Amino acid sequence: MMTAERFLALVAAWGADVRRWPAGERAAAEAFAAARPDVARPALLEADAVDALLHASRVAAPSASLRDRVMASAVEAGLHVRRGGRRWLDRFGLALGAGWAAAACAGVAAGVMLGAHLTADVEADAILYQASLLGVDDTEVLG
Repeated sequence: MMTAERFLALVAAWGADVRRWPAGERAAAEAFAAARPDVARPALLEADAVDALLHASRVAAPSASLRDRVMASAVEAGLHVRRGGRRWLDRFGLALGAGWAAAACAGVAAGVMLGAHLTADVEADAILYQASLLGVDDTEVLG
């Protein structure tokens, strides 16, 4: 016989989807939910909301240090690790990093070159304007 505490423990452990619950508990849990909707319904609604949040979340990729620690522990356990794939991954990461660095340098160089051309027109206009001034006070203000 299913108790309220056992039902709530199953909901907390397995979520709102009864199909994920242990097969031996499903029939009793469904009977309990039908007999005690005042207990089952709020628990199942809350678990369903949590399940929806979990399904919507992204799974973070493991870091390289975590991967290396797992590999090292596998070697210590006596398992053989294929390093060929890791070397390929290291080369790919190096090439990707070099590509990003080259793109960043190209962007800086283009900005410097373009900036020099754009400011040349402004500087020429300022010089022509200052040359057209007649009063001493105006040239002192502009420099």
